[in-house]
Amino acid sequence: MRLFLIMSVLILLFNTSCNRDKNTLPVVLKNEKGMVLIQGGILNMGGDNKQADPNEYPKHQVVVDSFWMDETEVTNTQFELFVQETNYLTVAERPVIWEEVKKDLPPGTPKPPDSLLQPGALVFQSTDQPVQLNNPSLWWRWTIGANWRHPAGPDSNLKGIMNHPVVQVAWEDAVAYAKWAGKRLPTEAEWEWASRGGLENAIYPWGNNSINETPAKANFWQGLFPYENKKKDGYATTAPVKSYPPNGYGLYDMSGNVWEWCQDWFDYEFYKKSGASSSNTKGPDRGFNPYNQYQQEKIIRGGSFLCNDDYCSGYRNSRRMGSSVDTGLNHTGFRCVLDIQ
Repeated sequence: MRLFLIMSVLILLFNTSCNRDKNTLPVVLKNEKGMVLIQGGILNMGGDNKQADPNEYPKHQVVVDSFWMDETEVTNTQFELFVQETNYLTVAERPVIWEEVKKDLPPGTPKPPDSLLQPGALVFQSTDQPVQLNNPSLWWRWTIGANWRHPAGPDSNLKGIMNHPVVQVAWEDAVAYAKWAGKRLPTEAEWEWASRGGLENAIYPWGNNSINETPAKANFWQGLFPYENKKKDGYATTAPVKSYPPNGYGLYDMSGNVWEWCQDWFDYEFYKKSGASSSNTKGPDRGFNPYNQYQQEKIIRGGSFLCNDDYCSGYRNSRRMGSSVDTGLNHTGFRCVLDIQ
């Protein structure tokens, strides 16, 4: 409690001296939970360059209050402790109930064989030749037995990767962990504000220098996606947290490594609506994706080891995507935030 009081005083002192308009980088302050203090301010939210998707516009201002954020993505070590203490069973480990699944599918979708309706998750598999990039089913496979303990399928395990981000966690799993830890998931606005690290209108957490420059600034795909991965950054999939320099706020892997769940529903057109500019916005009341109208999705941010400029450039500060709340993938994880008390 005393630490929080001291930090609160520092917040007030810092807010009076920090000039956001001049890209003044803040002093990095941490608490005993491994979280970094993110000073509040006015976020210019939305697309920064020609790579921006239409759903990243219009650029708009959002007031964001100060908060704490995990300096890294939640790791396998941290998630394992949560499971050991709670006996929690992730979505990917539970029986598949067809009556629930079909609610997110077009009417009349035939029921798959019972042999396929088994606990599992989606696993990336590179193709054996170049393919068109408009059909993700060419590189994602439903894999029975894939879950957070077996991220690439039943024959995989966590040996040697305990300090990597936990993956194959659905949105519900991330929320459960956050509640256990006394935290919550970040809003989309909080996430983008934190990712920018005190820099105004920068493309990436480190500024505007291309991600393709050396040395590597993040864990992403080098080569022809999804066929050829040259692994110039040293990793085919996830990398240990803190493998790359932090941004101006002292946060690691806000770009690349794994996508991160946020609190908000994904509405493709939300930025065009009045609620997008409300202070501390928590996003829309429900999701809307014109390309997937039968499924409610939550926001994911930050890109992953599968992103490159030819595919999704997900490592940009403003890049936003949606993912089904019951979906586990081996390129999606999360980090938590904590309100200032």
